[in-house]
Amino acid sequence: MDTDVIVVGAGPTGLMLAGELRLGGARVVVVEKLAAPTGQSRGLGFTARAMEVFDQRGLLPRFGQLEKSPMGHFGGVQFDYTVLEDAHFGARGVPQSQTEAVLEDWAGELGADIRRGWELTKLAEDADGVEIVAQAPDGEQRLRAGYLVGCDGGQSVVRRAAGFDFPGLPATRRMYLADVTGCEIRPRFLGERLEHGMVMAAPLAPGVDRIIVCEHGTPAGDRPEDVRFDEVAAAWERITGESLAGGGADWVSSFTDATRQVSAYRKGRVLLAGDAAHVHLPAGGQGLSTGVQDAANLGWKLAAVVRGGAPEGLLDTYHGERHPVGARLLMNTRAQGMIFLGGPEADPLRALFTELMGLQEVRRRLAGVVSHLDVSYDLGPGTHPLLGRRLPPRPLHLPDGTATTTTALLHPAHGVLLDLTDNPALREAAAPWADRVTVVRAAPDHLGVFAGATALLIRPDGHVAWTTGGGPLPTGPQPALATTGPGSLTDATTRPISDPESRAEAALSGTDTADPRAGAALSGTGAVDLRTAAALSGAGTADPRAEAVLSGTGAPDPRTAAAPTAPRPTGAASDPASATPAPASTRTDLATSVDALVVALHHWFGSPEVG
Repeated sequence: MDTDVIVVGAGPTGLMLAGELRLGGARVVVVEKLAAPTGQSRGLGFTARAMEVFDQRGLLPRFGQLEKSPMGHFGGVQFDYTVLEDAHFGARGVPQSQTEAVLEDWAGELGADIRRGWELTKLAEDADGVEIVAQAPDGEQRLRAGYLVGCDGGQSVVRRAAGFDFPGLPATRRMYLADVTGCEIRPRFLGERLEHGMVMAAPLAPGVDRIIVCEHGTPAGDRPEDVRFDEVAAAWERITGESLAGGGADWVSSFTDATRQVSAYRKGRVLLAGDAAHVHLPAGGQGLSTGVQDAANLGWKLAAVVRGGAPEGLLDTYHGERHPVGARLLMNTRAQGMIFLGGPEADPLRALFTELMGLQEVRRRLAGVVSHLDVSYDLGPGTHPLLGRRLPPRPLHLPDGTATTTTALLHPAHGVLLDLTDNPALREAAAPWADRVTVVRAAPDHLGVFAGATALLIRPDGHVAWTTGGGPLPTGPQPALATTGPGSLTDATTRPISDPESRAEAALSGTDTADPRAGAALSGTGAVDLRTAAALSGAGTADPRAEAVLSGTGAPDPRTAAAPTAPRPTGAASDPASATPAPASTRTDLATSVDALVVALHHWFGSPEVG
């Protein structure tokens, strides 16, 4: 193999993925047909969740001072996004060219091999890998890797060459975009609907205005077409009555409202991410942001597989988790197009929607949808409100008296076991995964910050894979993506990802009848002991110390001697020698937590003996 992974496309999604792969220890080559960045920017910002993802990798300072907009809209109806905790309308005024430059520098520093001027012409997959043929500056080149990921945009060559199904709805309207110079244009930040169409305008720089023109009745096609500035200026004048004569444009482009999504994000050793997997009407920077989150979800998984630390089936959870998110993206952008771009026939819909926006719960729900803070994966049994959600950015206090944040813990792109109540048993259980899961003992300002959880297992993408404790639902948006049935999120993420006889996988899927203690460990029901963890890991006989604690005989295992009670932000770990044996119910609950943690570690991070 020439490399572990080939990434096709050096846009935000491909560059983010390259960085994630390198953090995970995978070799990666990025091939990009453009010899140099164009400097053009269709997107001008990213969502609140994308901002958090960048923060998880320590990238925000590279963007300079970012302006977060509390006020946003849905379908042109303005409202305050801060009605939802942590939400805002996103980072505004950040050209896509800047985002690409930040990510390219970062990925390059991490060791990604970025080859510009390489245009993919062929790809072939076999049982062992993928080989591409590309036209490069010095002639035709061949490159072979274990996997290939297409991040090459809405007109993806990879998608077509690999034969991905791409169902959806054809375009109904065509729109123009231009960065106009030499004209005085009145700002229309949220757009203005007029008799013959809709226009938007906003200043980009002194003497430069970004305009978007959507004229009713403009012929549309799935593929954007080349457009001249005089066509854009004529359409602008027909809608507004204002002339752009004497002006020019730094850049003109067109786009449509075609709405399509691939049926599967993976076909064997070829995967798709970003616009290569889903196209839609641009709205609020959601396309770029969804691609970045696709990359954050896929990168650590693919790196673990190629490194040998995880079974190949882990890659199936990428489709299971991200395809519903893409479908929801298409739903919300299509709805916004109907509300905002429709003609008089959409007036009743707009009137009803405006009325509904008077309800706080509606505003909260839509803030979650557009900010992407509502994304929730079905990660198996459990009822804690944070399970499957992103860990919110919060300050933490470390035992040495220093402070950190939940996002800073994720800078290395490792898993994190966050111990909030000084629980040696959980930390010891995670020790075999030390090369891929960082154990951190810390305390938040108060446990209510995490809805009563006393410990959390956080994946490298920032989503919570396991928790102890419980509590009321947070004030954030409710899960909207958990579904059941064949091909659903539940089906995909609980499908066994290794040997179907594996007790760990069976426990996650709820199908193991050979040892009900494994299921009990995850559901929180029944009496389980540390022998379950041994059985699940294949470690053999049970830990005799656990037997002694649970049976009430012999000296207690210091890992189970004391139940977690309160945060210890600056103190030392509990002294096992001075601990008093806990009640039997507490010992059982703690053993259950340890067992369930071990199952989750096996599921998401593979066997501790491999990697």
